[in-house]
Amino acid sequence: MTAGAVSEVDSKFMAEALLLAEAAAQSGEVPVGAILVKDGETIAAAANAPIRLNDPTAHAEILVLREAGKSLANYRLPGTTLYVSLEPCPMCAAAIVHARVDRLVFGAADPKTGAAGTVMNLVQDSRLNHQLTVVGGVLASEAAVLLTNYGHSPGDLDLLIYFHSHG
Repeated sequence: MTAGAVSEVDSKFMAEALLLAEAAAQSGEVPVGAILVKDGETIAAAANAPIRLNDPTAHAEILVLREAGKSLANYRLPGTTLYVSLEPCPMCAAAIVHARVDRLVFGAADPKTGAAGTVMNLVQDSRLNHQLTVVGGVLASEAAVLLTNYGHSPGDLDLLIYFHSHG
């Protein structure tokens, strides 16, 4: 995972992803929101929806990739940045790699299934044909609070914040 200064642009788009995560929580979903950006413009945005859609693949990241592919009429998404409130799981990380997203910016680390550096690092695995630039921990505390309010224990919140401050 790449650490570095967080830009105003990263904070702006992550704040938008957090609003989508709040909407997911209000719908009874795990609070995750995602936004795909190209050239400073939002291409696609989605909130987690596996419960509502009865679809185990309807994570916010997957929904955003699907929407962006249709919008751009291309299954490859080069030159894009994906902002997501929670570190992607292995399913989402693999889809992000296959879509050829250039950059991943996430909020809270996922100490149980994080596949962008916490548990494993699929998005930067040199054995794969594409690697991303990754910035984690953008508005991590805000993202972690949403997850805790959803139903994770305070110990989980401590882990989520710990991984960002020590990762």
